[in-house]
Amino acid sequence: MTRRRFIADEVSGDRAALVGEHAGHLVRVLRARVGQEFDIATGDVVRRGRVASVGDGRVEFELGEEVSSVGLAEITLVLAVFKFDRMEWAIEKCTELGVSRIVPVIARRTDSHLAAASAKRVERWRRIARQASEQSRRAAPPEIAVPIKLAEALTLQVALRIVLAESEERTLLRDVVRPDASGGAVALAVGPEGGWTDDESQSFGQAGWISASLGNTILRAETAAMAATAVVASELYSL
Repeated sequence: MTRRRFIADEVSGDRAALVGEHAGHLVRVLRARVGQEFDIATGDVVRRGRVASVGDGRVEFELGEEVSSVGLAEITLVLAVFKFDRMEWAIEKCTELGVSRIVPVIARRTDSHLAAASAKRVERWRRIARQASEQSRRAAPPEIAVPIKLAEALTLQVALRIVLAESEERTLLRDVVRPDASGGAVALAVGPEGGWTDDESQSFGQAGWISASLGNTILRAETAAMAATAVVASELYSL
């Protein structure tokens, strides 16, 4: 039987702990008790953890041997801010698919109210990503940056930078992710509802980003993010 995996909130030597609501879920839902074993992610490694104590808002583990874990591709998802419920779904699913970093971006077509409120949503996005990471047995959640303006995102230093564009008619995403171009690291930009403006698309091109398409179908922003992440992850893992 596969052991459940949790990402430790605190680590000190051969001890780790979950605290707060994180611990509460383990206690209330999974009925954690002393002696139970789980996989505990402690940064770059995963170790077997035996529950040592269960308290109010705190579960402590004794850490044992290291557990093998699969490394993830380096995928930075530059995600224009859109409706929060749909964006949260995209963050959850793209985490499960293996993105290593998510950079929320305020685009020209991002609703002004969403743009103003986006910074306050970061901690919630991080909690969602951590929960999705534990569910999908990742060793660590993706980094989620504070929202930035598009001009800042254009300068990301990644070997292969791709922007999804509805106007692109010739270049498909799967044909762009090549071993000689990516070096195993890709930045993928997905626009808001309504897509990137012409000025934004031009800015991507001037900054050296490659324009690519997922095909002729027009997708919702969250669907495009998930589909594109799946394509890139599949190509990188096959290199």
